[in-house]
Amino acid sequence: MEQTWRWFGPQDRVSIADVAQAGATGIVTALHHVPTGLTWSSAEIAKRQREIATMPDGSRSTLVWSVVESLPVSEDIKKQQGIWRQHIANYKESLRNLASAGIKVICYNFMPVLDWTRTDLAWRLPNGATCMRFDLIAFVAFDLFILKRPEAENDYDDVLKASAYAYFDKLSAEQADQLAGNIVYGLPGAAENFTLEDVRNHLSEYADMGEDSLRQHLIDFLTEIAPVAEELGLRLCCHPDDPPFPLLGLPRIMSTEQQYRAVMQAVDIPANGITLCSGSLGARPDNDLTGMMERLGDRVHFLHLRNVKRETTDIRGSFYEAEHLGGDTNMVTLITAALKEEQRRRSIGRSDCSIPFRPDHGQDILDDLGRRAQPGYPSIGRLKGLAELRGIIAALEPQFR
Repeated sequence: MEQTWRWFGPQDRVSIADVAQAGATGIVTALHHVPTGLTWSSAEIAKRQREIATMPDGSRSTLVWSVVESLPVSEDIKKQQGIWRQHIANYKESLRNLASAGIKVICYNFMPVLDWTRTDLAWRLPNGATCMRFDLIAFVAFDLFILKRPEAENDYDDVLKASAYAYFDKLSAEQADQLAGNIVYGLPGAAENFTLEDVRNHLSEYADMGEDSLRQHLIDFLTEIAPVAEELGLRLCCHPDDPPFPLLGLPRIMSTEQQYRAVMQAVDIPANGITLCSGSLGARPDNDLTGMMERLGDRVHFLHLRNVKRETTDIRGSFYEAEHLGGDTNMVTLITAALKEEQRRRSIGRSDCSIPFRPDHGQDILDDLGRRAQPGYPSIGRLKGLAELRGIIAALEPQFR
């Protein structure tokens, strides 16, 4: 399994030297400064590769750009409006430029409006560490009383609405602003950062779109994109919804095994694949992560290994980012299934027999608490996670050689 690390470019407070010392060999990054929908030029791709290959003191690093995360899909493509066809043409050109640079794995997502969503970006744990958390009651309070989405009243039962009102009633104006900021924060370094009014406008444009329509738009996108990726020898991998249940009345189409299977079957070529994120999918108690790896492993091109602790048994519920071995997902059985898949690929001569993975997210511990890196992406917390995952792999790998 290829050990990779997410890096947000030169502005990232976790440096290339930090990554190299952590022991990763591959970098997962993107050209966050390029506006969504525009082409990633060969020059900009090469510049990022040089940045990855250079230590802060100017010496050469041992790191390479292994995975793109993410080559973003525009809202126009998701809604099939505006200049969405031009955006698809630009996406194809970006794929060609990435292939020319030797980068083979392309992660993306098809979540409407917001990327991952959390209500708290630095929730304090009893041991003093902090982590990201999704509090369903806080989110409902945001939806009802801050965003004031017109249809929100119909999406929650009376008990949940009463709890949300009691929660909101205790918030100061500053705390309410902080909650809103956390929810619309989105991806660190993202090219698009939404205001509340932006969110309201996008929601209105999705008002008549259900799950079937959004899924068809993803299939239409992949019908155009995946054959190009296949021809170029690239592997596309769609990241699951995070959280994996509907929010703000928006449809979710990549939250369960059944939903992934439907899209894989609709565009049934090897380039059309999966980013199996154990944290995102693990926030639903009905998702069998190890089983998904076993059954869908042929299409798993990238692994995000992280853990969450669910606070309820409901499909839609609160959770927080746990230690990599401390949440509700059995990381040992999941990694066992991944190593079995790698062994199978070697036996049939596949060139992609080493599946890249990264220690996704992490708790802020020790010096992380003062460094204040991007939420979810601390240095030491991820190093701890990578070390734990590396230990599991080292213990299991000999039986799969």
